[in-house]
Amino acid sequence: MAQKSYSTGTGNGGETQQRGGEALTTNHGIAISDNQNSLRAGARGPTLLEDFVLREKIFHFDHERIPERIVHARGSVAHGTFECIDPIPDLTRASLFAEKGKKTPVIVRFSTVAGGAGSVDTPRDVRGFATKFYTDEGNWDLVGNNIPVFFIQDAIKFPDLVHSVKMEADRGYPQAATAHDTFWDFVSLMPETLHTVIWAMSDRAIPRSFRMMQGFGVHSFKLVNAEGEERFVKFHWRPRLGVQSLVWDESAKMQGADNDYHRRDLYEAIAAGDFPEWDFAVQVFDQELADSLPYDVLDATKIIPEEVVPLRVIGRMVLDRNPDNHFAENEQVAFLPSNVVPGIDFSDDPLLQGRLFSYLDTQKSRLGTTNFHQIPVNAPKCPYANMMRDGMMQTQVPKGRANYEPNSLDQAGEDPGPRASDAGFVTAPAAVQGDKLRIRAESFGDHYSQPRLYWRSMTENEQAHIASAFVFELSKVALEHVRNRVLSHLRNIDEDLAARVAKGLAMDLPEAAKPFRAPVDLPPSEALSIQKNWQAVLKGRKVGILFAEGSDKAALDELVKAVTDAGGTPFTIAPKVGGIALAGGEMKADGQLAGSPSCLFDAVALVLTEDAARKLARDSAAVAFVMDAFAHLKAIGHDAGAQPLLDRAGIDPDEGVTDLGALPEAATRRYWAREPKVRDLA
Repeated sequence: MAQKSYSTGTGNGGETQQRGGEALTTNHGIAISDNQNSLRAGARGPTLLEDFVLREKIFHFDHERIPERIVHARGSVAHGTFECIDPIPDLTRASLFAEKGKKTPVIVRFSTVAGGAGSVDTPRDVRGFATKFYTDEGNWDLVGNNIPVFFIQDAIKFPDLVHSVKMEADRGYPQAATAHDTFWDFVSLMPETLHTVIWAMSDRAIPRSFRMMQGFGVHSFKLVNAEGEERFVKFHWRPRLGVQSLVWDESAKMQGADNDYHRRDLYEAIAAGDFPEWDFAVQVFDQELADSLPYDVLDATKIIPEEVVPLRVIGRMVLDRNPDNHFAENEQVAFLPSNVVPGIDFSDDPLLQGRLFSYLDTQKSRLGTTNFHQIPVNAPKCPYANMMRDGMMQTQVPKGRANYEPNSLDQAGEDPGPRASDAGFVTAPAAVQGDKLRIRAESFGDHYSQPRLYWRSMTENEQAHIASAFVFELSKVALEHVRNRVLSHLRNIDEDLAARVAKGLAMDLPEAAKPFRAPVDLPPSEALSIQKNWQAVLKGRKVGILFAEGSDKAALDELVKAVTDAGGTPFTIAPKVGGIALAGGEMKADGQLAGSPSCLFDAVALVLTEDAARKLARDSAAVAFVMDAFAHLKAIGHDAGAQPLLDRAGIDPDEGVTDLGALPEAATRRYWAREPKVRDLA
């Protein structure tokens, strides 16, 4: 069938606008004039409830999957406590920040975004980091990610983004992957996505563990104090174990070695008493500073670097209890960005405004009832009461006639029910100006400066990972015009990045895309680099120790103790898991060699006799155990007897290949300088 032609242009904020051809309509046949922008009061004003186009589109999208979440379907939860360590009553009236030492129960859900509930834990993807605070003033849901920016600027584009990243509609694959035509076609037409894309192509998108992952509230929110004074705020979670990631080859192999790697890691750490902890920090700034920045603080595709607005740590979170039931507490937990407490308020960020509207609708679709808040994991831990009754799955038994107010039933001796409170939530007043129109603020139109900032903040090795990730992803894109268009955008971020990706694809560089607003050079931010901020500690890390018949038991015991004393977790591995005869005794292994590949560990050790090493040198699992550890830039500790296996694996010794005594210290880091020896990077 012949396709009707359409034209492609840009709108007021630099967004792609396509017009002509077959008319895009609502489900009721009403032609849509603008599919890129929500209806709002002024270019930077709040989104309007009367926007039936947004409402229908989000409504339909919210009900497209039953019963798993449309996005963030695969996740893991844990319970814990938030403690205020630096009160900020001058900034907010929120009670959880009012006094030092005050503790608030929490539940946290970590998740992948793109894959279904049955997908794997370790694909390249943004990770959700959602926290429900059960405060004494009601529930506050901070529904964030491990990347501080998002792909789009306006919630009206969220269905399009997710449709593009999900399995392709005609073939049902690939699952939990962005390396395919439709995602990159969308990205290449929406340059506002590029900042999040460059984060997603970095090691941030392949975290080592949920416990070693930062979290961000993404949007600019507001803090409001008792006097009604308001300031902007961005929320940050910083793991006390430091940020660590996998390398790409390791991540890919992990998907075969352990589909549940992150879920298992979190569960086992908590079960063992190694409770993960995060510092909770805020970036607080006023309107004057916001106006001085060369980007818009209402634009969810932008960060404010820590060098511009430093982080202030005001609390800490400890996760110390695993869920009792995966379905009841993980599948049924419902997070709503609209759940805020007095003292925390919303900005006019158009992506946030759409989320406030959308999430409540989603819970009805997933959980089947407006009474989903009565499910124990969602119920507030403070008293709550209102006039809303009945509904599907009502589990409470309200008494009396007071299901409306105002009423005067108390004058007849009846319970009149609850009333509005002077201590209740009050929306911060804000002037609203402008006409009703579908428009995006021009200040949202710079799509390249912050991706350039991120690129130039990385180490050379991290830049190589990003460029290589672009090469891998785009090599899976069959549409050559899409690859060319992505390259045209990369030229506006950094010419070297674009050239390296083009070379990796054996393509010529196209003309640079014409930016809506010319990019500027922002100062690099050291805080954005994982490698520059690496914490060289063994706490929270796992060491795989390979042994076999005849191994020295005293050496094994000494190494296990040294790893444990340094805060690490030793895991012993042998060709068989039963009792193994050793020099000096017998030992059972924690895992069998074929089922315990080295990608499951942060470092490895080989405690072998020369005869055992020669025998294992003929075992592909043993050779791969050593080769992969070396290729994944991990420390390898060994005794003299292990040399035949090292030789068979082709190990070229460097500072990360040590004797057993030096391993606990060597295992605290990865050896990035080794990488050019083991793989070609873009």
